Amino acid sequence: VQLQASGGGLVQPGGSLRLSCAASGFVLEDYAIGWFRQAPGKEREWVSCISSGAGRPYYANAAEGRFTISRDSAKMTVYLQMNELKPEDTAVYYCSAAMLLRVYWGQGTQVTVSS
Repeated sequence: VQLQASGGGLVQPGGSLRLSCAASGFVLEDYAIGWFRQAPGKEREWVSCISSGAGRPYYANAAEGRFTISRDSAKMTVYLQMNELKPEDTAVYYCSAAMLLRVYWGQGTQVTVSS
């Protein structure tokens, strides 16, 4: 199982970024795929996830209405579209894959929201 997160960068407040989580080594639909973030000096927090099977999206309060998670099974990729970015969204973003007691993590991608 491998997960590769990408798409981070520097963006001004109010801007947008799309993060990608490229998966390999497993059947994407069998796993719930989540996005987490960790800001300097803070604990890692959950941002969003898409369920296994039907692919239902779920969002943390901080992401609701601004972020959209989606899954492209043909490309084995899960996306996190982030709009209306705020400085407090600055963090390293990680994707994870979970099924029952198995959890896998990818490396992070840095998102910096600053003017």
